[in-house]
Amino acid sequence: MAEEEDFSSLPLTDRWVHKVWKVRKQAYEEAAKLFENSPDEYDPVFRPFVQDSSLWKGAAADSNVAAQQEGLGALCVFLKFGGREGAVRARSHAITPIVEKGLSSTRAATKASAVEALLLFIELDVPGPVIEDILPALSNKQPKVVAASLAALTQIFHNYGCKTADPKPVLKVLPKVFSHADKNVRAEATNLAVEFYRWLREAMKPMFWGDLKPTQQTDLEAQFEKVKAEGAPKQERLLRSQQAAKERAPVGGAAEEEYDDGGDVEEPAEIDAFDLAEPQDVLNKLPKDFYDNLGSSKWKERKEALEALYAIVNVPRIKDADFGQVNHSLAKCMKDANIAVVTQAAQCIELLAKGMRKGYSRYRSIVMQPIMERLKEKKQTVSDALSAALDAVFLTTNLTDCLEDIITFMAHKNPQVKEGTMRFLVRCLRTTRDVPEKQEIATIVEAAKKLLSEGSESLRSGGAEILGTIMKIIGERGMNPHLEGLDEIRKTKIREFYETAEVKAKEKPKPAPKPAPAARAPPKKVMGGGKKAPVGMRKPAPAPIAAPPSPEPLPPQPSSRAAPGSKLGMPKPGGLGGLKAPQKRTLAGPGTASPRRPAPAPSPPVEDEPPSPSATRQAPRIGLGRGGLAGRSLAKPMAPVQQMPPPSPTPTSGFTAIERAELEELRDANERLLKQIEDGRHDRSKLMSEIQELKNQNASLIEDHTRDVLSIKAKETQLVRARSDAEAAEQTNERLRRELDRLKRALSKAEAAGAAGPGSPNSTHLGMMSPTHDDAGIYRDGGFGSGATRNRMSFTSTMSEEKENGNSVPYPRNKLSPELQAQYSGSGPSSGRGSPARGFRRDMAVDDREVRNNEPPQGYTSYADRSGSRAGSRQESRLGNPPSTGGASAGTGMESWKRAAEVTSQLKARIEQMKAKQGIKSSNDPSPYSR
Repeated sequence: MAEEEDFSSLPLTDRWVHKVWKVRKQAYEEAAKLFENSPDEYDPVFRPFVQDSSLWKGAAADSNVAAQQEGLGALCVFLKFGGREGAVRARSHAITPIVEKGLSSTRAATKASAVEALLLFIELDVPGPVIEDILPALSNKQPKVVAASLAALTQIFHNYGCKTADPKPVLKVLPKVFSHADKNVRAEATNLAVEFYRWLREAMKPMFWGDLKPTQQTDLEAQFEKVKAEGAPKQERLLRSQQAAKERAPVGGAAEEEYDDGGDVEEPAEIDAFDLAEPQDVLNKLPKDFYDNLGSSKWKERKEALEALYAIVNVPRIKDADFGQVNHSLAKCMKDANIAVVTQAAQCIELLAKGMRKGYSRYRSIVMQPIMERLKEKKQTVSDALSAALDAVFLTTNLTDCLEDIITFMAHKNPQVKEGTMRFLVRCLRTTRDVPEKQEIATIVEAAKKLLSEGSESLRSGGAEILGTIMKIIGERGMNPHLEGLDEIRKTKIREFYETAEVKAKEKPKPAPKPAPAARAPPKKVMGGGKKAPVGMRKPAPAPIAAPPSPEPLPPQPSSRAAPGSKLGMPKPGGLGGLKAPQKRTLAGPGTASPRRPAPAPSPPVEDEPPSPSATRQAPRIGLGRGGLAGRSLAKPMAPVQQMPPPSPTPTSGFTAIERAELEELRDANERLLKQIEDGRHDRSKLMSEIQELKNQNASLIEDHTRDVLSIKAKETQLVRARSDAEAAEQTNERLRRELDRLKRALSKAEAAGAAGPGSPNSTHLGMMSPTHDDAGIYRDGGFGSGATRNRMSFTSTMSEEKENGNSVPYPRNKLSPELQAQYSGSGPSSGRGSPARGFRRDMAVDDREVRNNEPPQGYTSYADRSGSRAGSRQESRLGNPPSTGGASAGTGMESWKRAAEVTSQLKARIEQMKAKQGIKSSNDPSPYSR
């Protein structure tokens, strides 16, 4: 008992860390009572535990299970009644012991207190730090600690939801616990995954689904099916900050509840894979030869390059980078002749748009027009891929940016493109959350009306569907002016689509202007109080009294005289009245206005604006204009004034004329700015489209230039070859020309030698007779041949004719026609062996052989003497005379030559006669061979 008294006398903090567990247990219980009975969080009882927050570490991890239970209970009371500061300080010391020893305790009360402490730590601050301190326990060696930690995480997300507590850190480690060896750990992991599915639905799968085994996927799918039948989850516990925000809005409680409910309903749709995933840098993963393969002439290489890009960008979230070149290449692929390449490129664009979201909007102008141009494809797979790409690109931008391109392609000459664009517009109207502006609605309606008169049923139905969707957005009343002029059949069709259309953007009425006049009503009275006398003149109440009206118009007269000075300020109220007041003034003024002053008649309606000083100045002017009829004019307006009881304009009279003028000026300036912004946006979109068109034209020009360069190079190659062939031909011609010249020179020399005569000293030797041209066209060659000296007499005959005529002498060859042979022989065509010419030729052949053998006979001084003597002797031997020697032989040779010359002359005469008879050209004409 003494020890107990001593223990009770110790300070609470000393007993908190005492070595006896009973003392610690009593300290925990006493502290819990003190916390619970404290008036507020600033009570001194909390101060020791706030200053020394490490005390909670020992209480949460007490070695005695009974003391630990009381320690965790005291921590829960401390967090419940203490402030945020104490919780934040104690969090770093208490969470790890709670996770390692409190959650895995064998006592149910201890477990419950541990879980409650974690939830209170989150409630007082934020969930992030608590979850970060729990995650290391998932790698603990003890399976029970891992399973208890997973159960605690399940409770956290169940109470606070995935919108308040970030699920990404837990989803990253979820595959690891699914592969744990302990079945209890896997079971708790399954429960946590099901809880995630309640909040995230299909968006959670990309984070870890691929790392699970097929059996685990099957089991989870079975659990997910049970969750699908449940409604949307709601946050069960609120943070202290959320509770304070809810308490601060007691007046708008109903609106707050609606907001919260709406937010809870849309929460599962707002959290998707994009929000959960970490951005990945895919641009650096592109192959080095990607652009080369994409520009290849083989479609398989282009398709393989796009497939590689598809595998790279197929991630939940893409890190923002410069994808301009990639998108230009994909836009160029839209013009590819192979539909497989087009389909793959469209799928890549879709993944890029989904992975970058708003960051992809700057590439919309690059890819949208080429995709819409390719909608002409009739194959369903291609059109589906193109439509999906367009939808993904639209989600990154808004209807205003896409509307110009859509309207342009809705008027395309290709019906397939027109229909695809129309379907795309319907999908845009259904998915957009922003109500289009009036000008945009008018543009869409006009384009849709044109479709109603198309020849294709699908286009007509599409136009009606567009109008029905627009009606769903702006309402029937707002759509009625646009339906004027349409027949009942088309209106019925439009209403059918209106009833079935589902849109996300709905035009709501604006109740804001109603409270505004009520708030401005008090200043109206204050501003008008300073000038009650002129206001009373315009008000209908004082008008019925006849006495006051007459004197009241008189004092304003001087003010009317001062009107010239006030004319400087008159344009403002006049301009203001031109917007609103003139319509009201024309209602009350015309009946009372003087015919001389029709313009100021609008002043009576100024009664709707009592506080404006400018209006008060205008009233006396009217009185002056009417002169002495002021009393009558005041009496007459009273009847029309009674027709203007609507109090609606009165709230707007809280402004003075100057303020209204400034307001109108601001409105005009605002309208001008809005118009300028709209024009600038329109010009920008137009310039962007022109830039894209110029880029496409530049690319086509580059291609054409490349083709031209290649063709020029081919032509140059052909030209080089032709030049080489021409040079070779010129060389051949030159060689033939030289040969011809040589032959001409030889021919001329031979003719000159023949003209000198056989015995002439000008001849080189007796045995050589140059070819001569006689009247019969005979060429005689007396030169040396190859191996023997030949005297040739050529004509139209051939060797075969010589053989047929029996003149087959080996040499010298004699080519003569039968007629010439007959001339030489003096007999018929077959006889000519006794001709002196043939004897002459044989003698010449013999002499030539002797000359070649270089054996000249003795007694001869020249080759001519020797050949002449031999020819003469032979000729004499043929005639029967014995051969002679010496000078006799020389004389005989000369006689032989004479005889040969006579025979030749006779032969020429006979040939001339024959040619004259046959009409053959004379021998005097130059022969082509003599040139």
